[in-house]
Amino acid sequence: MSLVANAFPAKSFFVTMLTRDIELADAILDLLDNCVDGIIRTKWSNDDPNSVSKPYEGYKAEIELNGEFFRIKDNCGGIPREIAEKYAFVMGRKDQRDSNLPTVGMYGIGMKRALFKMGAHSKVTSQTNEATFEVEITPDWLKSDENWELPIVLIDKTTEDNGTTIEVSQLYDGISSSFSNRDGFVDTFRDMVAKHYSFIINKGFSIEINGVKVNPVPMQLLLDIDGDRESLSPYIYEANIDGVSVLLEVGLYRPTPSEDELDEEQVMKRTKDDSGWTIICNDRVVLYKDKSILTGWGEANVPSFHNQFIGISGIVIFKSNNAALLPLTTTKRGIEASSELYLKVKNHMRIGTKLFTDYTNRWKKDPEKERETSGRATLINVLQVPSQINVEKWKTISVDKSVSVEETTTADSTKGSESRTFERYFAPKLPKPQDTNQRIQIRFTRDKNEIRRVAEHLFDDPDKSPVDVGVECFERVLRSLQS
Repeated sequence: MSLVANAFPAKSFFVTMLTRDIELADAILDLLDNCVDGIIRTKWSNDDPNSVSKPYEGYKAEIELNGEFFRIKDNCGGIPREIAEKYAFVMGRKDQRDSNLPTVGMYGIGMKRALFKMGAHSKVTSQTNEATFEVEITPDWLKSDENWELPIVLIDKTTEDNGTTIEVSQLYDGISSSFSNRDGFVDTFRDMVAKHYSFIINKGFSIEINGVKVNPVPMQLLLDIDGDRESLSPYIYEANIDGVSVLLEVGLYRPTPSEDELDEEQVMKRTKDDSGWTIICNDRVVLYKDKSILTGWGEANVPSFHNQFIGISGIVIFKSNNAALLPLTTTKRGIEASSELYLKVKNHMRIGTKLFTDYTNRWKKDPEKERETSGRATLINVLQVPSQINVEKWKTISVDKSVSVEETTTADSTKGSESRTFERYFAPKLPKPQDTNQRIQIRFTRDKNEIRRVAEHLFDDPDKSPVDVGVECFERVLRSLQS
C-alpha cells in the first residue's frame, strides 16, 4: 500500500512570511522599484541609457495614501500580458528575466509582498500597446489554500499613457493608521523617497506623494583642480569587475566645522545627517549616509565617526545587467556585507575615508584657514567629478594586486587587456596647513550671559558668535602689546 503526504503550500504561510521581515516604507519602495524597472524594459531594451543625462525624463509615479486606501499610478510602460500570465503574480521568480537589463528585481516577490503587507483587497490595472487588463486579489482568494489562480480580465484602454495602477483597500488597522499620518509616517516616507530616489529623480524621474512633488537630495562633493598644486579633490575608484561596474567617490561636501557649529546641537544634527556613505545599485539608493562599521568606519585604521568628520561624504555606485551580481539584500534596502565584491570595494572606501579623516585632523587646530582652502573648491555633481581629473593622474591597478589602507600608491600602471577586471583610482594630494607646530588652539568656557555682555561691549551686538568674541579679545590685547 502506497501512502502520499500532502506537501501543497498554505497560502497564509506565504502571506505571513513574505511580509513579516519588511518595513512598510520598504514595501512601498519595492513598488517604486517596479516602476523604474518598467522604464528600463520599455525604453532601454534598444537604447544606451548612458547616452543621455536624463534617461528617466517624462516618466512619473503618483502615490496617494490615506486611512482608506493606497494607490500608485505610473506611466512606465505597463506589464506585458505574457509577463502577467507567467511571472508577475507568481510567488517567486522561476527564471533570470531581465538578465540583459540593469533592473533590481531578483526574487519575484516585491509587488506581491507590498500588496499583502498593506491590505486584504488589491487590484492591479496595467496597460501596454498590446492590451489592457485587470487582476484582482480578494480576501477570499487570500484565505483559500486550494485556489492559486488569478483571473486576468481584459478591459478597454483607461488612459493615453501605458503604465500600471495598483490600488489596495481594506487596509489593515496599523497600515490605515500610518497612512492617516497619525504617527508622521507620510512625512517620514516622503523624506525617505527624497533620499532613496534622489539619484533617479536627478535623472528626470518624477514622484508625487499625495499631490506633493518630491525634491531630490543633492549628491555633490567639493572639487578644486588647479594644476600641480595641492588642492581639495575627492578620492575616486573606478572598476569593472566580473560584470559589475563600480564608481566610488569620497571627499568633503562642506568645510571643516567651526567651533560655533560644533557647539550648536541642531546645526550639528542637520549637518551630521548629510555625512557618511551612500550606496547605489542600478540607480537605486540601498544604503543612505551610513556611518557605521558596515561602510568601514571604525575598522582597519579608520576612526569611528564623530562630529569632527561631519564634512566627509562618500558614494558608491554599482551597476550590472544581472541584478544577482549586485551586493544586495533581499529587501533591496541593504548591503550584503559578506559579498566578495563589496569587501573588495569596501577596502577602497576605507582608503578614501582615512585620507579625509587625516586631512580633518591636520586642520582641526585652524578651521578658519581650512575654510579658506575649501572655499576655493566648487560643489559638483558626483557623476561629473571623474571627467574633471586629468587622465595622467589616475593609477591603474593590475588584476592580481590589491591596495591596503596603509599602501595607496603601489598599484601597477598596466592592466592585462584580456582580463575581465579593470580597476583604477585617483588619490588627491590634499592641502596641508603651514607652520602647524607654531599654531595652537585656545578654547575655554564662560557663562553665556557674560559672553553676551562682552559681545555687546565689543560689537554692539550681544548675539555675536562666541568665536568672534574670543578672537576680538585676543586681537585687542595683541595689538596693545605691539603698540
